[in-house]
Amino acid sequence: MKQKFQISGISCGGCVSRVKKTLEEHPNIEKAEIFLAPKGAALITMNEALSVAELQKQLDGLNGYTITELN
Repeated sequence: MKQKFQISGISCGGCVSRVKKTLEEHPNIEKAEIFLAPKGAALITMNEALSVAELQKQLDGLNGYTITELN
C-alpha cells in the first residue's frame, strides 16, 4: 500500500537520506521515497497502514521534521 505525505524540514540531499533511512527502519515500511522537488514530497510503501502519528513518532528521533498526509 502506497500513501503520499508531505514532510516539512526537508531542504537538501542529506535530509532526504536521513529521513529515508529513519522511515525504512520501521518494520511496516517497505520503501520510502522522499523528493526535493516538490520539496518534502514523500511516497511511502507500507506492509500495513500506519497513522501519521506513528510515522511522526518514527521521525521524532530526528529534530525538525513534521509529516502530514496528502490526499
